[in-house]
Amino acid sequence: MNQEDKSGDQIHLEQLEVFAHIGVPDDERSSPQRLLFNMTFWPKRQERALADDIGRTVDYAAVCAETRKFVQARADRLIETLADALANHLLEVFEIQRITIELRKFILPEVEFVSVTVTRAQSTK
Repeated sequence: MNQEDKSGDQIHLEQLEVFAHIGVPDDERSSPQRLLFNMTFWPKRQERALADDIGRTVDYAAVCAETRKFVQARADRLIETLADALANHLLEVFEIQRITIELRKFILPEVEFVSVTVTRAQSTK
């Protein structure tokens, strides 16, 4: 699958809430902030190969748990840095060929949220 091809089976997680230390000023990182993650990922195995066996698919509950653990262990300054690191981490941990992550942060009073969206794929070495 090339970078622009969005075909194939997908799993989508909408509004996974995680509290984490993030922000440019030190005082902003001093207490956890609410972040929302929207993720779409393309498993390496397509539905036909799953045979209705959870062990052959990407367990989305495990993806949520791993996301929480990974994000809460970090203290990045930029949401761009966090989203990139998370995408690469999930590609390494799970049988995912491609992932898109939107990370929303609720820091500015005059806007609903600020977000960044990253798409990463397994390297074809």
